[in-house]
Amino acid sequence: VSFCSSEGSSAGALLPGLFSIHIDSLNASADENSVIQKPYPDSFLLQSNADGTIASKVSIPLIAYSFYKTSSEFAPRGLALALRGGVRHYDMATDYGNSDIIAPLFQKYFKKGKIDWDFEEEKDELLQKLDLVRQKADSAYKNETKTKSFRGTEGQGRNNLFLTYKLSNAEQSTDPAAVRQTIRKLTSKFGTSYLDLVSLHSPLTGSSRRLATYKALLQMKEEGYIRSVGVCNYGVCHLKEIVENGMPLPSMNQLELSPFNTHGPIVQFCKQNNVLIGCAAWSRLSSADGPVEKWEKLGQLAKAKGVTKAQILVRWALQKGYACAPRSGTKSKLERIAIAENSYGGVVDFLLSGEEMNLLDNLNVDYKSGKLGRKDGWKEEDVKGSDWEPSAC
Repeated sequence: VSFCSSEGSSAGALLPGLFSIHIDSLNASADENSVIQKPYPDSFLLQSNADGTIASKVSIPLIAYSFYKTSSEFAPRGLALALRGGVRHYDMATDYGNSDIIAPLFQKYFKKGKIDWDFEEEKDELLQKLDLVRQKADSAYKNETKTKSFRGTEGQGRNNLFLTYKLSNAEQSTDPAAVRQTIRKLTSKFGTSYLDLVSLHSPLTGSSRRLATYKALLQMKEEGYIRSVGVCNYGVCHLKEIVENGMPLPSMNQLELSPFNTHGPIVQFCKQNNVLIGCAAWSRLSSADGPVEKWEKLGQLAKAKGVTKAQILVRWALQKGYACAPRSGTKSKLERIAIAENSYGGVVDFLLSGEEMNLLDNLNVDYKSGKLGRKDGWKEEDVKGSDWEPSAC
């Protein structure tokens, strides 16, 4: 199962309205590990003006279900199970290669508040777990408010979900019209007039393309087609480049981040500048190429808490105040159960103490993406050896 990279019947999977509870996660720090309280399931995406003042504030569920590495064959089932488990945030990208398959299901959900799915084929054990984690998540939303649609005339189903979408390097362009066309095609494909968060998937295209694309996305935000603009795998130099070109910093920076690579300087810069940190998927930390000794310590902690290693990692991210996008396929029983286990409702019943959080923080070995890259989603030509990082400056 990858880490940061989860009530209904056969008639469909339903969700209640978007919630309003939040935590001040942007100000969380490792020094506060000893006094962390039970965290709420959402935080805020802040979009700043060029002068640093806050221009907008958007509520974001901190734990998502990611379609990363989920084949088109299994993606619809993953969506159905995640919906039943009460997941509200969905992480998608052009490079995931499955948006054409899942988009029609989102369209149906936005119109009807449910998707048609035959849960009769699922095992009772799985359905019971999904229903239980949904109930636990719902109980955290006791102060929820049903919000009006951000833009357009979508039904309540649209307000229930938070959609994150990452533009591929190929979709980055110096032509604002091309970026606009990409976004309009996406909103049409998903049957919505807006996307909640649109991010550049990487800074690897070069300064002119990434800056022009980012500027075009900011304009689309002003026009209401995007609620927040983010980036992925940006280092401090890439973030400073945005400011130096007279534009506000992104709402979120998603990194390949875990206790094994905590990206201290980038995280510190983001926290100081109201940029929410997101965790992307890691799928080979437990392999022979992974940090074996450190992984064993993680396993010992998981065994002591009576949960899985993935649940420990999700909980660590949640207590740090990071947005987290666990992913899981649906081919095997373990993968399907992981959708429930790694959702907010699946990690709400245990708390990592300050000592345990410090233990996890001390697992950091700056484990570079290059050690996983050729096997974990990056193109062969992108990876520049074992010490390579996409966020390197």
